[in-house]
Amino acid sequence: MQVLQSREIVPNRNLQRLIQIWSDSVAHRQLDADTAVVPSQDQVKVLVKQLDNNCFSLLMKIICFARESEGNREFLARMDGVLNAVFDFMRNAESDIKLIEQVVKILDLMLSKISDKKPSLETNCLSTILLVLKQGSSDSQILSVRLLESMAVDGESKLKIAEKEGLLPELVKSLTKEKDTRLLEASLSCTIAIAMQKGVKTKLIQSRTIPELKNLLSEPNTSISIIDKSLKLLEMLSACKEGLIEIRGDPMLIQGIVQRVLKVSSKATEHAVTILWSVCYVFRDEKANEAVVSSNGMTKLLLLIQSNCSPAVRQRPADFSG
Repeated sequence: MQVLQSREIVPNRNLQRLIQIWSDSVAHRQLDADTAVVPSQDQVKVLVKQLDNNCFSLLMKIICFARESEGNREFLARMDGVLNAVFDFMRNAESDIKLIEQVVKILDLMLSKISDKKPSLETNCLSTILLVLKQGSSDSQILSVRLLESMAVDGESKLKIAEKEGLLPELVKSLTKEKDTRLLEASLSCTIAIAMQKGVKTKLIQSRTIPELKNLLSEPNTSISIIDKSLKLLEMLSACKEGLIEIRGDPMLIQGIVQRVLKVSSKATEHAVTILWSVCYVFRDEKANEAVVSSNGMTKLLLLIQSNCSPAVRQRPADFSG
């Protein structure tokens, strides 16, 4: 064993990665030992009452119970005071990201079984989700985004999510093409759900959502599902004045939209045509029209008229040619 000459030495990235791998392997071995036996319902009741002890192993046993079956998840969701216990634990955990990631797993497992999700918006749950989006692992971030989407049940909840300081910008950061594709898809789905509420679109535009969508559309290897969702979100933002102005002022973005017409899916084509129709026909923007023509857009739109797409979609290219 080599003796270090100083404790002030900072390990390089490779050594940091190896240390992390070793640390994770030790943690997994401990978790396997802790969760070898699934707790009974009576034991889970006791475990929930003991949550204020901030014990990692307690959380893992509850997760083990919830993962075992649908019935266990329903039992946990119906248990009196379980949400309060979980939220109290979150407050006590403060910035301990490892503990908070386990809490997010518990919430993800049981929230679908809870009919009234609004109490989760009245607590520091949104602050916890924001912390996980900033500091958590990719898997934990995916769970957090899914939680957000499940909480966005009505206009009031969507506005609360949008108004949480720092949350939308962090969600938009998850739309970068360098991210895990699973996180990217979950973030797009969540953003679409939130954007359905009037007033949220402007906040998303201010958080620079459109440039991120442009990057996704320009990436040749982007999956069909991500393209579909990107164009759907872009269509929603184009329904807002600020969004329409930003789109029509970006010829490269318009050309990127044209490139996706008839090349991805019927859904993607419908979203793309609606955006182009709004910018070029409704708004009558000359530069936008030039961008469509220069990217062979008129030929594609004429082909679309002769295709088997819906009458509403065929009418929009007809408006262009008219």
